[in-house]
Amino acid sequence: MIMSRRAMLGASAAGFVLAACSRQAGPELAPILDQLAIDFLRESPEFATSLAVSEEQAGGRYIDRLSDASKDGFIRQRQIGERALEALRRIDRARLSGQDAVSHDVVVTALENNIATAQFEYGGGAGAPYILTQLTGAYTGIPDFLASQHPVTNRDQADAYLTRLTEYRRVLDQEVARLNEDVAAGVIAPDFAIDGAMRQLREFTEIALAQNPLVTSFRAKLADVADIPEADRTAMAQRAEALVRDEVLPAYGRQIDALAAVRPRATHDAGVWRLPRGAEMYAASLRNQTTTTMSPDEVHDMGVALVQSLNAEMDSILRANGMTRGTVAERVQALSRRPDQIYPSTAAGRERLLADLNAQVEAIKARMPDYFGTLAQAALEIKRIPEYTQAGAPGGYYQPAALDGSRPGAYYINLRDPAREWPKFTLPTLSYHEGVPGHHWQIAIQQEAGSLPFIRSALLGFNAYAEGWGLYAEQLADEIGMYATDPFGKVGYLQSAAFRASRLVVDTGIHHKRWTREQAIASMVEATGDQESNVVTEIERYCVWPGQACGYMVGRQAINRMREQARTTLGANFDIKGFHDTILTNGSTPLSVTERLVQEWAATVSGPAGNG
Repeated sequence: MIMSRRAMLGASAAGFVLAACSRQAGPELAPILDQLAIDFLRESPEFATSLAVSEEQAGGRYIDRLSDASKDGFIRQRQIGERALEALRRIDRARLSGQDAVSHDVVVTALENNIATAQFEYGGGAGAPYILTQLTGAYTGIPDFLASQHPVTNRDQADAYLTRLTEYRRVLDQEVARLNEDVAAGVIAPDFAIDGAMRQLREFTEIALAQNPLVTSFRAKLADVADIPEADRTAMAQRAEALVRDEVLPAYGRQIDALAAVRPRATHDAGVWRLPRGAEMYAASLRNQTTTTMSPDEVHDMGVALVQSLNAEMDSILRANGMTRGTVAERVQALSRRPDQIYPSTAAGRERLLADLNAQVEAIKARMPDYFGTLAQAALEIKRIPEYTQAGAPGGYYQPAALDGSRPGAYYINLRDPAREWPKFTLPTLSYHEGVPGHHWQIAIQQEAGSLPFIRSALLGFNAYAEGWGLYAEQLADEIGMYATDPFGKVGYLQSAAFRASRLVVDTGIHHKRWTREQAIASMVEATGDQESNVVTEIERYCVWPGQACGYMVGRQAINRMREQARTTLGANFDIKGFHDTILTNGSTPLSVTERLVQEWAATVSGPAGNG
């Protein structure tokens, strides 16, 4: 899972946030992409900070600003997309060639899909219709953003940090206004999503002021700024404490109060079918998240078939290793309780787990030259999800590296209770998905590609492509022998695949077939044998991000289909390195564009320059 997807056009749960300059685009396309990039970056100063772009690229100063969270801000971003789409449609597509043609198709598809989701003006649009839940709202990301991404290397950046603390209060209050507007329109999050948000907001307010991450991270950064006198550093740290105490925490309190006022009106119904135009909303989000025209029923049926085949394969391995009693789910659960599979939920246990993840990444990284012609250069860190958001956070996610190399890519893992939630056999496949050859590998190669417009190499993301690649990376790890001597690790991989196949079933079940939260939990536990605490977190995620979880397996199956088609076309001339490089060096694309690129690559290999 790529956590910054909310800041990527085409993979955005919250609608639009796009940025870049079109350094490689042709004369017709370049001005449009340049203006689009500037306009969107101006609306997303956090994204500009994350990427470490210049003020010129970002359309002005951004280090001391946060995004406009009001409805006017949401509509303004949609209008930026509408203007750009109108300009792109005025270009004669038939006159474009090479990467210009690809860039046109990629950006047009992204804009069309996002404009369609942003027609629903609740929350962040069709893909995230509730402004405040256990997974949505500024409180889920801004504290970690300020702690880990806002730079403090000089006085200006330190002053900007303090300004952003005041801005944070403004954003939190704008979200309360949005919440009340949405409630008046009949859009209220499920009761469990509201409860999760209130719980996490309260937990943050209960942190002692001197230990609040907004204070401690700033104090630690100031300690390394030599050109600020010690007395000034002390005063700045005290100012941060005062801003958190007097502005930020009271704004948290206002969010808690607003949610508490709404809570009696919330129902336990989990799906968006109950919202105004709910069926249209889900269709728009599903199209955006999968970049296909698959219907909810087609997605559901694909999931059912995959769950059955993956469980049969797990059954075979478990039987071969002496585990024959009970259902597959019961045997996987029994395996997860074995002492040799448990990391203690202690400081030492968490440290051991992180060390093992690093070792797994290094082991597979050494194999990459055999399967890829283009190799990623960016470094990767493996980090714990902050404790103050871990209760509602997913199991793991990836945060891309800064473009200037100042911050490596980061693979975050949720360590709230590893003894119950992270049996050892489940972890290698997570590392391959989030790290190498998954998200880190894919995004680093995309960012480092020299031939793409910047808008595609660094900013543009499509859920089905990126998460489909993440699942394909898990599969590739198995295919190259990473589980040759680790049958239970192979079970972990198959369980992960069944988990993603089950997502197709439960996401469509919740939002299209009107399943309850409890029906979805029971279905996923049965399909995967995963711990119920993990499953509850996941199901509640799908309830507030409709359609997002479907992109994973739809994308993997599409990549597999492309590979088999290319293998059939090329026969003995098929080159796995060439296939992988075609997928990755062209950056994130809608699946229809990805398929065309693979077909064009296969034609060049089998044509006059090849064997053909």
